[in-house]
Amino acid sequence: MSSFELQANRHKIIPLRLIFNTELMSAELFEKVRNIISQIESESPADAEALEAFRLRYLGSKNTIKPFFAEMRSVASEDRKAYGQLLNEAKKKAEEIFKSTQEALSSDTDSALKGLDLTAPGYPIPLGSRHPVSVVMQQIISIFQRIGFTVVENREIEDEWHNFTALNTPEDHPARDMTDTYYLKGDLTRMLRSQTSTVQVHVMESRKPPIRIISPGRVYRNETISARAHAQFHQVEGLYVDEGVSFADMKQVIFHFAKELYGEDVKIRLRPSYFPFTEPSAEVDVYWGLNNEDDYRMTKGTGWLEIMGCGMVDPNVLEMCGIDSEKYSGFAFGMGIERQAMRKYKINDIRLLFENDIRFLEQFKNAL
Repeated sequence: MSSFELQANRHKIIPLRLIFNTELMSAELFEKVRNIISQIESESPADAEALEAFRLRYLGSKNTIKPFFAEMRSVASEDRKAYGQLLNEAKKKAEEIFKSTQEALSSDTDSALKGLDLTAPGYPIPLGSRHPVSVVMQQIISIFQRIGFTVVENREIEDEWHNFTALNTPEDHPARDMTDTYYLKGDLTRMLRSQTSTVQVHVMESRKPPIRIISPGRVYRNETISARAHAQFHQVEGLYVDEGVSFADMKQVIFHFAKELYGEDVKIRLRPSYFPFTEPSAEVDVYWGLNNEDDYRMTKGTGWLEIMGCGMVDPNVLEMCGIDSEKYSGFAFGMGIERQAMRKYKINDIRLLFENDIRFLEQFKNAL
């Protein structure tokens, strides 16, 4: 047996094709790494965004150099040192370019700031304005709070009891029709509230007199939208229940409110009316004037604009809410906020309040 055969028996012989494949793979890996180094050297990030992309590509946790470290096992043992040095060179090149570019960009930023006075006040930012409905609502709330009324709010989706029945509204009353009320789809016992009087019912059910509250909020009615009416609007309802409350008390409260909101020279009048939940009832008008065509249109040629309804709480309403109508009496009133805003600021079309036209709203920047 030849010495070559003895040597083969003592040690496993590596086939020549495996040696050839390893050398070929090593050469390919070296070439790929050199190409990456060339790519790195050709990079010149121009801004912070490009620099961040460079960092992620060559220095990030999933950079393009990292997979070549895992290929170390595929390199011939005598070439591994050179291969490792080449990979480190690629990484070092990327770090040098990143650092130098970062310093250059920072220097440019500092230069740009040298001519800037950082202590100077900023450019004035144009301020918005409060919506006229919000302005008037806060004024109304403030007026009534100063004479002892507290603010109470509640849900906008109501049931028939609170929206109609507890307010002494008959079963066949037109207000219950689909043409006047927005019922929920698939549930004709629940609806979007048509008045904030529903809040008064909740309060009377849960509290004992004396009660003195106002309830501001949004309400909904299935009405034709016009210059005078809208399908959604805002109301403030008021309620005062105690022993010995009279119609004269109500008149004085309403007159005080009108003077506070419109001024000492305001003219108001009360006209007899009908509401299911008050008896006797009245509507309150405020004098608008008849100075131009818009005035005639808004007041239907009378010069007066109706702003609220009011009256003494019907004893049936008190009893249904668990209040002794023999011992207690009270008055209630309700007004549309949009109507008050229109009267106060001489707005001739209610639709303007819902169109969000900046040109219109800017007129109320200094509104009080």
